[in-house]
Amino acid sequence: MNIKKYAAEVIGTFVLVFMGCGSAMLLGVGTEGGHLAVAIAFGLSIVAMAYVIGGVSGCHINPAVSLSMLLDKRLSVKDFVGYVISQVIGAIAAAALLFVMVEAFGVADLTGGFGSNAVGGLGIGGALVVEIVLTFIFILTILGVTSQEKMASVAGLVIGLTLVFVHIVGIPLTGTSVNPARSLGPAIFAGTEALTDVWVFIAAPLIGAVLAVLVYRAAVKSK
Repeated sequence: MNIKKYAAEVIGTFVLVFMGCGSAMLLGVGTEGGHLAVAIAFGLSIVAMAYVIGGVSGCHINPAVSLSMLLDKRLSVKDFVGYVISQVIGAIAAAALLFVMVEAFGVADLTGGFGSNAVGGLGIGGALVVEIVLTFIFILTILGVTSQEKMASVAGLVIGLTLVFVHIVGIPLTGTSVNPARSLGPAIFAGTEALTDVWVFIAAPLIGAVLAVLVYRAAVKSK
């Protein structure tokens, strides 16, 4: 067992959730510039972690990404399980720290839920569709850019920028998940409605990942 890979996934997911959801809490997503700033924070977290832990674990920091790598036969079942557990631990740890910052240190939370996702006016059906489509785009990009050796040096940047534009569209609709771990961590501390609806933000990214792999293997991947 390579503990370093799993530790890297804990660290990477912690950074993604703490910086991304933390930015949403502090800046809000309805304020002028807040929406774009939060999208950039999520994207830059991916870029930073890709160049820090990419060489150790591949920097999945997202169960949907790990599922796509499993289905594309780039990840073993054993590592898939280890990665997902690590990602959930990292997300919960980050959300716990955000909770402490608000409850113990009086930091303002402009989202009212530690940056958790919400179905909102879309309803469950609409939120599912949005998250499936956004995750599909995100995972398809990851599959494509990581399959080309010549793109290795810029893969982290491409993936981070893709996460930014996915968030630009998704933040006003659902808060953007595309990552079950990112959604579960804050929902645990937000409670009530966030926990009730969190299954949407777990199921939709996984479905989007499966669809991305199917399309990638059928229409994009070189034979």
